[in-house]
Amino acid sequence: MNTTTIQLDASIVEELKKSKDYPRQTYNELIANMLRLAKVMKKRNQYDEFLHKIQQPKMKELWDNKKDDEWENV
Repeated sequence: MNTTTIQLDASIVEELKKSKDYPRQTYNELIANMLRLAKVMKKRNQYDEFLHKIQQPKMKELWDNKKDDEWENV
């Protein structure tokens, strides 16, 4: 395994310590888990945006319905 040294602000290291799932969890494991979660959330967000875009025309059709406007003024 290749390893590197990275510089982090002390405040970031403190947040990493607080984020550990268990006391002996390595920063490597913690960051790997965070990256996996970030990828899942990114995919989920892209899916949500896709659904939103394909629903927009139908929602516009429903919201711009003149018959509904007539009922509101009865």
